[in-house]
Order: sequence, then C-alpha cells, then structure tokens
Amino acid sequence: MTAKLIEGRKIAEEMYADLEREVSKLEVRAKVKPKLVVMLVGQDPASLSYIKQKQKACAKTGIEWDQFDYDESVTTEELVGKIEELNADPLVHGILVQLPLPKHISVPLVIRAIDPKKDVDGFTAYNLGKMFTSADFEDLAPCTPLGVIKMLEYYDINMKGKEAVVVGHSNIVGKPLSTMLLNRNATVTTCHIDTKDLAFHTKRADILCVGVGKAGLISADMVADGAVVIDIGVNRTDEGKLVGDCDFASVSEKASYITPVPGGAGPMTVACLMLNVVKAAKRLSGYKE
Repeated sequence: MTAKLIEGRKIAEEMYADLEREVSKLEVRAKVKPKLVVMLVGQDPASLSYIKQKQKACAKTGIEWDQFDYDESVTTEELVGKIEELNADPLVHGILVQLPLPKHISVPLVIRAIDPKKDVDGFTAYNLGKMFTSADFEDLAPCTPLGVIKMLEYYDINMKGKEAVVVGHSNIVGKPLSTMLLNRNATVTTCHIDTKDLAFHTKRADILCVGVGKAGLISADMVADGAVVIDIGVNRTDEGKLVGDCDFASVSEKASYITPVPGGAGPMTVACLMLNVVKAAKRLSGYKE
C-alpha cells in the first residue's frame, strides 16, 4: 500500500479563491477592507520566511497588510503599548506577533494584550478557553490545528470514535489540536517528551498527528497499517532539505493517507490565518451574510 497524499497546498489555494470572493463582498457590501497587522522583532531567518508567506497570502486574498519591525532590544512594554494602539484602531481586524520573541520579552503578557476579537493566531486564553466548550465555539482557533482539521474534513476522514494520537503538547499545536479532535468525538491520546514507550501509543492510532520538530522521530514500525498520518513537524537537514517528523518514505508505505513536508500542514496554517482575519473582520464590522 502507498498512502494517498493529503495535499495541503491544493486545499489552501482553494481556500484563497473562496476568501478572495469573501473579501470582495465585504468591500462592496459593508465597505470593509480586512486588515492584518504583523509585528516582527529581530531578523530571525525562519520568522522572515514565515512572514513572507503570510504577506503573499494577503496579496492573493485581497487582505490589507501592515508590518511593524522592531529591534531585538525592544521591551515588553513597548510591544504591549503598540498592541493597545492597534486594538483601538477600527481599521485593524487582525493582530499577529511573530514568534519566537527574544528571551527578555514576556510572551504571555504580549499575547494577553491582544484583543481576543483581533487575535487571529488564536493564542489568547479567551479564544483557547472557548474551544473547550464545543466545535461551535472554535471561532478564532489556532491556525495549525485548524488546518489539520480542515485537511481531515476535506478528505472525508471521519474522526468520530477513532483513536487519535497527538505527539507534541505545545500550546500552539498539540494541546489545541487534541481539544479539537475531542470536539469531533475522537478518542484522543496526547504524547510528549516524557511519554514512556511512544511506539505503544502511536501504533494504536487511526489518526496520528506529529508536531515535535524532530526529524525521523516516527518510523514505519511505529505506525499501524492504514493509519492517517498528519506530519506537522518542520526540520531542515544538513543538506538544507525540509523534512517532517516522520520517515516519509517508509511511513507512506503503511499509511492510508499522509501529509508531505513541505506542502501539507504548512500551507494550511497560512490559509487558516487568512480565514481567521476574514472571520474577525466580519465580526468586528457586524457584517451579516
């Protein structure tokens, strides 16, 4: 068996086409131009790459883009002050602080400062907390987990009653993804760096989601025949090649579906950010379909 590719890039492009139409309708009917503001601290190469992808996605969908760049010496107070200014600006619908931030900056204080209605990354305690209620309250969900759910839905992969194993328990991916799978009535096991006998858990999975950032973590002998494998990890080899957390060549021989890296979860993360910006613009402007 060779797994069918879950083509995140293809789904993302379809989402962009739909969002471009939504943005046009907003402009015509409500005189609202969705706007995303990104705050970048320093010149981390990975952050610059991610920001470039987000800016391209804004151009594709017609979302207005604005960016504020800061030196690494910026203080938590300065960032919070700017966020408060953006919170009060009615022309701004989405605020994104590009992570990671320098160690001297308090990430919790910076994230907490963002108005939950403009929190298009879905990182504020308010938006994360709402997710625990039900899928109906995943209004501004974290973009990577939302992208995973949308990929599963696109390929009609039923989550109800399935054994879902999430490897990784970060606040950005693992924890919210586990919650979103629970909201769809999967039976969820969340694994992490201190999990004993990781293979015991991964081999039980009907749906295996891996987002640790460790190349080759998941080998074929750790995956059940016919499992759906969502590889969220992004790692760069010594040769400069991008790879995921799974040994793609061998795992794809056992799985029924698998995401490629690159081209799987990454493009969906950016597309879901655009989706959240449009959602936020509609809500803030009181737009009704």
